Amino acid sequence: MRRSTTVIALVAFLLSGLWVGAAVAGIDIHIDKSSQRMTVAVDGVHRYTWKVSTGKAGYSTPSGIFQPFRMEPDHFSVEWDNAPMPHSIFFTYQGHAIHGSPYTRRLGRPASHGCVRLTPQDAAALYSLVGQLGLAKTKIVIADGGLANTAIPAKPRVVRKPNRPLRSWPWEKRRRD
Repeated sequence: MRRSTTVIALVAFLLSGLWVGAAVAGIDIHIDKSSQRMTVAVDGVHRYTWKVSTGKAGYSTPSGIFQPFRMEPDHFSVEWDNAPMPHSIFFTYQGHAIHGSPYTRRLGRPASHGCVRLTPQDAAALYSLVGQLGLAKTKIVIADGGLANTAIPAKPRVVRKPNRPLRSWPWEKRRRD
């Protein structure tokens, strides 16, 4: 009898979904620079797929895993002639952000000076979503392909290669903080 009670309690716990709450809670934003697409998942469930424009030749958008740290509803670029950047979500201290752009004809191909551009409506939806769940629960993955469609590791795995020092994921070397 005691064993069946334990089994029933374990099954109820697993079915309740409580055991995965901390592991997948939050927003995962994946940007694939090769396909110029962004996918957004909330608590591990796909929510949106949008066309984007990343950095054009000479103005690359950085690749890596980023934690956004600042949001501004009506930002204007100091560096680029007061260009409007509505619903900005900043993810590097060099000024890279995800934001809306009136240049929607260019979405789907590289066209920016390093930021990730969305339609104003899509940027507003993403801004609202991040505002509701918080910057701390948001992760941004930017890659040239492949990686952007994978799950974000909670903590990058350290790999030991023969006759080499310990290293983390290769894209962390390129991350600019």
